[in-house]
Amino acid sequence: MKIIVIGATGTLGRAVTAELENDHEVVKVGFTDGDIQVDIADIASIKAMFEQVGPFDALVATTGVVHFGPLADITQDQWQLGLNNKLMGQINLVMEGAKHISEGGSFTLTSGIISKDPIRFGASASTVCSALEGFAASAALELPRSLRVNVVSPTMLEESVHLFGAAFAGFEPVPAAVVAKAFRKSVEGAKNGATLYVQGRT
Repeated sequence: MKIIVIGATGTLGRAVTAELENDHEVVKVGFTDGDIQVDIADIASIKAMFEQVGPFDALVATTGVVHFGPLADITQDQWQLGLNNKLMGQINLVMEGAKHISEGGSFTLTSGIISKDPIRFGASASTVCSALEGFAASAALELPRSLRVNVVSPTMLEESVHLFGAAFAGFEPVPAAVVAKAFRKSVEGAKNGATLYVQGRT
């Protein structure tokens, strides 16, 4: 299969690429690096990316920006950051990608464990992650041409503990390589409209 990995140069994206590239053709897409660049918050940039890539069989999105901070201090612009980037950015990858993807192709988006296990200062991120999972469950009922869409919802990555460990007290981190296997399950399997949760024992 020809698989587009959006966010391929990030921690999770690199792990997903490594998981898939021995068996598939992977097109690595990043914001400033990779084979192709895209700004998922810009619909024109998304359209240009698909024109450049051409026909493909699956898309994996491991990217998206959200604001973290005290609920009472979140500004309208900070709410919009996550809504415009991580939420609508990934939704638009599906909506525009559906015009180019092969019949029976799949989309795999990324939310986060705080959709069902919230943390302090994560209201914006929890809202966006929950919305992504709702989108996939609903869109799966209507996508044409036997297309599929799923979401992978990982806990904190082992590789990111030094950055986010204090915010995720009590969460057991998981290696990015383990999370990457959930993306393989979505791409190569038959699930549709599902959220694949990847978490430790806590």
